Parts: sequence; C-alpha cells; structure tokens
Amino acid sequence: MIVRRAELSELDQIMEIYDSARAFMRSRGNMSQWINGYPSRERITKDIRREQCYVCEQEGQLAGVFAFILGEDRTYQVITEGHWRSDSPYGTVHRLASSGRWPGVSWACFTFCKSRIGHVRADTHAENKVMQRALEANGFVCCGVIHVEDGSSRLAYEYLADEAEPSVQ
Repeated sequence: MIVRRAELSELDQIMEIYDSARAFMRSRGNMSQWINGYPSRERITKDIRREQCYVCEQEGQLAGVFAFILGEDRTYQVITEGHWRSDSPYGTVHRLASSGRWPGVSWACFTFCKSRIGHVRADTHAENKVMQRALEANGFVCCGVIHVEDGSSRLAYEYLADEAEPSVQ
C-alpha cells in the first residue's frame, strides 16, 4: 500500500471514503462520531491545501485517507482521567478512514506517521472499538480523555518510539 499526499482532484473520491466510513461506524453501533457531515468537504479541502491530507493507495485506487499534522494540537493541551507520557514534539493523526475494500489502511497510516516522527498522538470516540483496537495493535497507549471543539470527549492515545514494540499488520 502506498501512502502519499492527497490531491484536490481526488476530493470527491475522498468524500466517498468518509461516507463509507460513517456507514461502517453506524453498522458497528457508533452513532455519535462523525455526525452532522463531519468531516466536511471544506475541512478536507483545507487539509489538502495545507499538505496535511494523505491517501493510502492500493492497486491504483484510493483505499483510505487521513490527516497528519506535525506540531502541537490545541485539542490535546488538556487531558483528563490520565496524562500524556511525553511532552516532546509530536504529530497527530486525525480523520482516518478506510474505503473498506482493502485491509491494512490503519497499519499503513500509522507506519507512515511513525516513520516521520517517533511521537504520535491520536484520539477516537469511546464507541469506536475498531479504531481503539487498531491504535493498540500499532503500539499506541490510551493516556486519558480529551475534548474536541464541540465539547464531546474522546479517548486520547499516544505512541512513543522509545517505548514501543514493532508494529503488527
């Protein structure tokens, strides 16, 4: 699987992946995450223009999409019910979604991000058991709870290369 920066010309395909991911979450009982059209076309357009949106490509087709942002994330400044394990510079994974056609999208995403920086953070909804398992299988540890812009809570995860075991696909 190839990971590369997304292009504006792929926006329609990317939005289809997010639609598919929302439907998948609903089918697994996650009714609260990515509601009201999140992530919006405008949000993804900004991610692409800022060169923070990446796609996973398999057999010439888009298999997944995610945002990877280097630098401090203001959403992660306050963590409750736990604490971050490191305050070193980090990258953050947001909006990870798979088309559902190929396995390995989360592994490709996390492997790519960990190759860029040894300290990576991510968050997910408490109902998103699939994402929780993917994070944990890739060496992430749940550190506590953060709150996103709308005030809702998310489980906060952190990966530290110095403490991790090799990733599993």
